[in-house]
Amino acid sequence: MIVPPTSVRVFIATKPVDFRKGMDGLAAIIEGELKLEPFSGVIYVFRAKRADRVKLLFWDGTGICLLAKRLEGGTFRWPKVEDGVMRLSPAQLSALLEGLDWSRVHAQRVVRPTAAQ
Repeated sequence: MIVPPTSVRVFIATKPVDFRKGMDGLAAIIEGELKLEPFSGVIYVFRAKRADRVKLLFWDGTGICLLAKRLEGGTFRWPKVEDGVMRLSPAQLSALLEGLDWSRVHAQRVVRPTAAQ
């Protein structure tokens, strides 16, 4: 199970990409089409035309990383196909990567208890 840190930002490209592209090709899509910065520490999620494959591209501070996953059975649940990006929470990304319905995962804000006075 892949669990990203809760402080990381996650953007999902809603339009399918050519899955023959590697790190450089996906970074070029981030800069050219999405108008975002691939070396900012954000996790970028890409989908193939077939909904059973996903690629993640992110900068870890020392280099660019590419993670790919293919489901052996079933498909990933994707947002509506259109141009642009949408933001996911790290918990929603974890659900997506597990093949679950990420849209049913909602972040809860936890209020820190204050010291008794």
